[in-house]
Order: sequence, then structure tokens, then C-alpha cells
Amino acid sequence: MLNPLNSSMIALALHSIQKDFQLSFSTVSWLITAFYLSSAVAQPVTGKIGDIFGRKNTFLFGLVLVALSAIGAPFSSTFLLLVVMRLVQSIGSSAIYPSGMALIREHIKERQASALAVLSIFASAMVALGPTIGGFLIVWGGWPAIFWVNLPFVFLSFTLGWHMFPKDVKKDKATVKRLFSNLDFWGMGFFAAGMVLFLWFLLSFEKSVHYSAGIGGLLFFALFAWRELKVKEPFIDIRIFKTNPQLTLVYVQFILLNIFFYCLFFGLPAYFQEAMGLGVEKSGMLMLFMSGVSIIISTVAGKWADKSGVYQPIMAGAFLSIIGACAFTFFFVGASYIVIGILLSIMGLSYGIGNVVLQVAMLKESPKAIIGTTSGLFQTCRYLGSIFSTIILGMIFGAEASPEKMKIVGGIMIILGTISFLISVWFSRQSLRFGNLKRV
Repeated sequence: MLNPLNSSMIALALHSIQKDFQLSFSTVSWLITAFYLSSAVAQPVTGKIGDIFGRKNTFLFGLVLVALSAIGAPFSSTFLLLVVMRLVQSIGSSAIYPSGMALIREHIKERQASALAVLSIFASAMVALGPTIGGFLIVWGGWPAIFWVNLPFVFLSFTLGWHMFPKDVKKDKATVKRLFSNLDFWGMGFFAAGMVLFLWFLLSFEKSVHYSAGIGGLLFFALFAWRELKVKEPFIDIRIFKTNPQLTLVYVQFILLNIFFYCLFFGLPAYFQEAMGLGVEKSGMLMLFMSGVSIIISTVAGKWADKSGVYQPIMAGAFLSIIGACAFTFFFVGASYIVIGILLSIMGLSYGIGNVVLQVAMLKESPKAIIGTTSGLFQTCRYLGSIFSTIILGMIFGAEASPEKMKIVGGIMIILGTISFLISVWFSRQSLRFGNLKRV
């Protein structure tokens, strides 16, 4: 819950923070940008640390960092200190997901997809309800309340994790020292620098494009690839994308799924309020058609994947996205509230199925030894999708979200859904082919 909750609640607090610190909106918006950048880098890095030093310890340490940020942020005397606390919050909450995924892969052998559906439900619910929760908290206790609210969740999670999670395999000091000395710090540094610069380049599309950041990002990624191919124990063994092409397809499809979803998640509230003249309350209620159905279908998708595997649900989710995008393009503008609700429910079905079964597919295709790292990269794909969606919306909407521009968004979603469906068909055929080869 913590990472999606904190990434979405902050949106309603920016105005209050801007007034308290007497800053411009562009400066205050770094609280959002810094969180996205840090999360995109921290997910695979903390996943790798969990692979080496233990998933339970990493999970609990992440909770401690979130607690420190929840206590420290409200007392920040300067905006810079508040940004630092926000980064600590991002790193801590980023450590939780890959550790949790690895614990499920390692210790839950039956109905694994159903277990993942539980994670998906909470994550989806917090993405959808975060702005609403943040609004109530700010009315109640000002912007510091969106940090204080983390503490009861952290306390409960830490208590349950401490007593109920299986203990990490204990390593002697010599083994820990050897693992730490073999940790690929250069690889991590090149990856972090490349990711930060590349995401900064993508985020700059909304204003003036920073081409130098894009070039710098590509150079650091090149250094990262060179380093990982040379070192004995790499941070991310990039050969895995060649030896496990199905995993690469899962990542690509997850990026497409999140571009599709966040185009709606970020674009629809603007359209409802600017073009349709609806208030925040009605806009939020309409959005619940999509997020609510997504949450409900997640449990069904988990059971479906447990029973029949991931191939059918992945193709079904992608096909539903095409149907939903076509209906959205031709029937959304000018539709009644009931029709809008039906269209958004179809979108919610598509996202809820895809979100769960792609997580299951990622676990299935990932080598067990590096599941924390691959889970972190999976979450990085989510952030890439959300950032790409803001670029698309910024280029289409410009100054306002008009009905004509929403139709253009619908056309782009048709293209995204079609590509995703073709990848799902290819993924299914490739997986079956590799499965037959293994049996031979």
C-alpha cells in the first residue's frame, strides 16, 4: 500500500506546501518528480540487496525508512529537507514490493497467483483512493497528515512481518563480507545515473526538452551494459533478456499496460472537470467505475491464472483493452453517466486482469536467485509507463482537455491495445515452444 498511496496523496497537498514554503508550483512539483525518479531506481537496487542479504530484513528495513520519513517530514524546516524526507520515503517504500514478491515466490507454492492478486488489490486501491484519502487528511490535519498516516500501517506491517515472515537464511560474517565486496556498486551507479537522466529527459517533454539529459542517460546505460557484461557478479545480468525472452516481453507489455491505464487515470479527471464542468466529487465517483472494477476482478484473475496458467488471461486482458479503447473512441464523448460508467468498467476489467497475470508471468519467467531484482525492474516498468502517459497527454491536451483531444487519446489507446494483444499472442506461442524444448 505504501508506495502507491504516497505517490498519489501528495497531489492534493502541493498547494498547501507551496503556500507554507512560499515557492513556485514548478519547484514544489519536485516532490512528485523526485519520488518517481527515486522509486524507479530504488526498486531494482533494493531488490538486489534483498536477494543478497535477505528478503525479510530488507522488507523490515524499508518500513523503518518509511517511519523515519513520516516522523521527519512534518518537522522539515526547509523545502530541501522535505524533499530529502520524501526521497527516504520513496526508497523505504520501494524496498517493500520486491522483497514481498520474492517472499511469495519462495514460500507460497500453491495458489501463488491468488496471493499476488491480494497485493494487486491493495496497490490498485491505493492508486485509486490516494487522492481522496489525501484530501480528507489535509482538511483534518494539513499537509503533514499525509505523512503521519503512514505510521499505523508501518507499525502493523512491521509487527506482522517480524513475527510471521519466515526467517532469512543466516549467513556467517565471512559470507556477508564476501557478498558485500562483490556487490556491483559501479553497475548500480551507472544504472541509477542512466535512469535518472533518461527519466528527467522524458519528464522535460512537458516544457523545454533537455536533450543533454537524454544523451547522458543513453551514455550511462551504455556504460552499464558494458560493465554488466564484464563483471563476474553483475547487479543485473542483462544476458537474462536474451536467455529469457519471455521475461522481456512481460516487461514490454507491462509498460504498455501502464501507459494505457495512466492515460485514463491522469487524463479523465482533467476532461471531467474542464470539458464536462464536473466537480472533484463527481469526477472521483466516475473514476471509481474503472478502479473499483479493477480491484474486484483482481481476485478472479488470480484464481483464473492459478487454474489455467497465464496465457489465456493475458490475451483476454489485452483483447478487452482493444474493445474498451474502440468503444471509448467512438462513444465516450457526449455519453450519459451510465454509458461512461460501462466504458470505464471495461477498462477496469482489462487493467485488473493484466496487472495480476503479468505479475504472475514475471515470477514464472524469473530465475529464482534474482527474483527481488526482476521484481524491482517490473515496478520500474510501471513508472516508465506512467511517465510516458504524462508525455502523451501533455502533447495532446496542451492547454485544455477537449472532446476532440480525448478521441485522439482513444486512438492511441487502440494502438497500444493492439500491440499489447499481438505481444500476448507471441508470448503465448514462444512460451509453449520453449516449454516443449525443455520437455524434449
